[in-house]
Amino acid sequence: MIPVYIVGAGPGDPDLITVRGNDLLRSADVLVYTGSLISPALVARSPAAVKVNSHGMRLEELVDLMEEHARAGKTVVRLHSGDPSIFGAIVEQIAGLRARRIGVEIVPGVSSMNAAAAALQTQLTLRDVAEALIVARPAGKTLESDEIRELSRHRATLVIFLGTEQMEDVLSRVECPPSTPAAVVYHASWPDQKVVTGTVADVAAKARAAGITKTALLIIGGVVDPGTGERRRSVLYS
Repeated sequence: MIPVYIVGAGPGDPDLITVRGNDLLRSADVLVYTGSLISPALVARSPAAVKVNSHGMRLEELVDLMEEHARAGKTVVRLHSGDPSIFGAIVEQIAGLRARRIGVEIVPGVSSMNAAAAALQTQLTLRDVAEALIVARPAGKTLESDEIRELSRHRATLVIFLGTEQMEDVLSRVECPPSTPAAVVYHASWPDQKVVTGTVADVAAKARAAGITKTALLIIGGVVDPGTGERRRSVLYS
């Protein structure tokens, strides 16, 4: 039986899907995609006879749908935004399919945090600034508590997903100086991308003034404003 393909669609720009992902998209008989998080251009690119927006579907409904078409010998592509391994909620889908003896193949994608770094024209890790990267999300409807306060104590770049609505609360809890550089990147790589930079003290107000209320990444750390100079020069180029 053909496996179900879980494919990372990339951050938004339809040209940022991988070659493997694009090939599968073009060969799909059934395309199941994550609603408004996927570029309409990618959905239109697929010739699939069956296209299903999974927004609002329960896990059991989703697995039933994929099982039905997989058992019929169809190529099923489950298209996730960004990279499916980052807050992609794929483990429960894989478990459900495996329980029904249906194989799964995962195709990685470009994460929105990579697109955000590109928009900022910086690195997420940088010598003398941040040697580590922390990816987190704030507590909310599907998460009872978080460790953002504790994680912010590390000398690392902190990338917050799924936190645009709670941006002020998140920034009030981080334990780093108010002058620490910070950025909010809305719809990274999409045509309506917005990039707002500032500090922990003022970036939320700037982002709200720019009309950003959802679908944005919050990035905190010196890499947002790394400056220039010899101390930033990599040993690779010495």
